[in-house]
Amino acid sequence: MSSFRRRALLALATLSALTGASLAQAQTVTFRLHQFLPPQAAIPAKAIIPWAKKVEAESGGRIKIQLFHAMQMGGTPPQLFDQARDGVVDITWTVLGYTPGRFNKSEVFELPFMSGSAEQSSRAFQAYVEKFAADEFKDVKLLAVHTHGPGLFHTKAPVTGLESLRGMKIRGGSRIINNMLTKLGANPVGMPVPAVTEALSKGVIDGTTIPWEVTPALKVSELVKNHTTFAGQQGLYTQTFAFSMNRAAYNKLPDELKKVIDNNAGIETAAMFGRAMDEGDKAGRAIAEKAGNNIVALDVAETQRWRRTAGTVETDWINEMKGKNIDGAKLASEARALIAKYSK
Repeated sequence: MSSFRRRALLALATLSALTGASLAQAQTVTFRLHQFLPPQAAIPAKAIIPWAKKVEAESGGRIKIQLFHAMQMGGTPPQLFDQARDGVVDITWTVLGYTPGRFNKSEVFELPFMSGSAEQSSRAFQAYVEKFAADEFKDVKLLAVHTHGPGLFHTKAPVTGLESLRGMKIRGGSRIINNMLTKLGANPVGMPVPAVTEALSKGVIDGTTIPWEVTPALKVSELVKNHTTFAGQQGLYTQTFAFSMNRAAYNKLPDELKKVIDNNAGIETAAMFGRAMDEGDKAGRAIAEKAGNNIVALDVAETQRWRRTAGTVETDWINEMKGKNIDGAKLASEARALIAKYSK
């Protein structure tokens, strides 16, 4: 073979390799992200949509995120975690309490008067899950977990003390919250948050437990005129959320795109979702105030009565966990220590 021909073949092979590398570099992947709220709600508007745009930008457009809001891809909110696990979709955001008994160690953050600020509690919850409950998320690529802000009541008749809650049909979002409502004398009605608007308008429930942030999307401040808050930094309850990705979809990514996902997962992502909740709480309360609604602020003494009554929920949970060989008392102590750490 002549030297000229050898040089020509070498040049052709080099060009082919470069072209192949260039095509691989330019290859894009599209992920479908599914969640249960309308796009104008706080988490979609202030966390999920910005997260998707950030991932797309940092990947140089090689990752595309298709957003499907309000269960557009079918199913129900309790099925969302499994939709990500099973690859029905690629990424989901949902409430852990919608699948009772499944995320046992994670439930500790739902206990009464456990947490306050969503950003601080979300940092604490992410750190807690990574250290104590990672096995509960082993079937997915966990992007972040977080909490909402201080939980409160939104009711048709005012709740001015423990006695006035008794007998009311109140929506609860998890088994821990429903147990708490029972201890407090209410009649709990379990349902995912998208069902709250219709349930209130049809009189199925007398009120609901949700944070301020989701009240505008559900038109709650139009449907009820009373809101009851508690003294101190901690809310009556919180709910826990997971932002999850199909593990196989993540594993198929080239290393440089895995890094983009990894850079947008973990404690800072948890904090971003928490901040969206805190900002949403301010906006939701402002709407209720502008509407002239009655906002009841229970004083320290009355709040202490609620703390004592609701405190038996923690005892129940610890005893239940003992039967599952889980040291619930230790986990509750660890959760409080992390909340204190991130609240400084």
